[in-house]
Amino acid sequence: MRCLVSLADAASAIRDGDLLLFRGRGVVSRLISVAGRSEYTHAARAAWWGASLFCLEVRELKGGRAVTLASQVRRFPGAIDVFEVNPQRRWRNYDRAGAVQFMRQLAGCDYGYWGVGQAALRHLPLWRFLLSPESDDNRMGDQPPFCSHACAAADRIGGGVDPVPHLSDRLTEPGDLARSSFYRYRFTLEGE
Repeated sequence: MRCLVSLADAASAIRDGDLLLFRGRGVVSRLISVAGRSEYTHAARAAWWGASLFCLEVRELKGGRAVTLASQVRRFPGAIDVFEVNPQRRWRNYDRAGAVQFMRQLAGCDYGYWGVGQAALRHLPLWRFLLSPESDDNRMGDQPPFCSHACAAADRIGGGVDPVPHLSDRLTEPGDLARSSFYRYRFTLEGE
């Protein structure tokens, strides 16, 4: 059950670093959602810059960037769910500002196509039996991140809390973030 609200009504309730999960509609989006066992196909973060609310993301064909959240709501009306980070402040040592700063510093980075391929490969029947589960976050390597990889790393490295503790950041998919107790659904942003 979704709670649809306009960005104008919801903006004051969105905090720096809140998780934004997108539901896609295209063929590629359907493949991502099926492979990731979730309806979500993209992950990003909300960030306030002065009085303006931005979407910090690492997006295919674009890389790391900051765009206004309003532009994304116009482009994807009714398809962006806002999740509260660290509900009820259960993780007392979480550094929200550090996580946002980590995401800001990804602006201009390349998109991690290789990482998406590695995560997707783990869903293929034969490969699932050949590859062991990976939970080592220190194996980030020198590959650029993809969307959910960036969001998980922002919370772990910048924020000090691993949102999906038994899965490597570089294999974290949008659905893994949605299932994590570190996030809680708040509302869905509808078009104006």
